[in-house]
Amino acid sequence: MTRYKLVNGVTTPLTPEEEQAFDDHAAAEASDLAENGYKYARAAEYPSIEDQLDEIYHNGIDAWKAIIKTTKDKYPKP
Repeated sequence: MTRYKLVNGVTTPLTPEEEQAFDDHAAAEASDLAENGYKYARAAEYPSIEDQLDEIYHNGIDAWKAIIKTTKDKYPKP
C-alpha cells in the first residue's frame, strides 16, 4: 500500500527510501512502547508533584506510598 506526503499542497507518493524510513520509525516506536509503556501509563496517572507533597505533609509518607503503590500495581514493570 502506497503512502503519501503533502508537498506544497500536492499529495505525492513516498519514495521507497521514505517508505523504509517510515517503517523503521514505526518499528522503533512500537519497540519503545513495549519496553516503556508502563512508564508512560504511570506518569499519566500519578498525582501532580504538588498533590504528592501535600499528601506527604498532611498524611505522612506511608499514606503517600499507598497512593503511589496503587498506580505501580496497576501498571507493573514487564
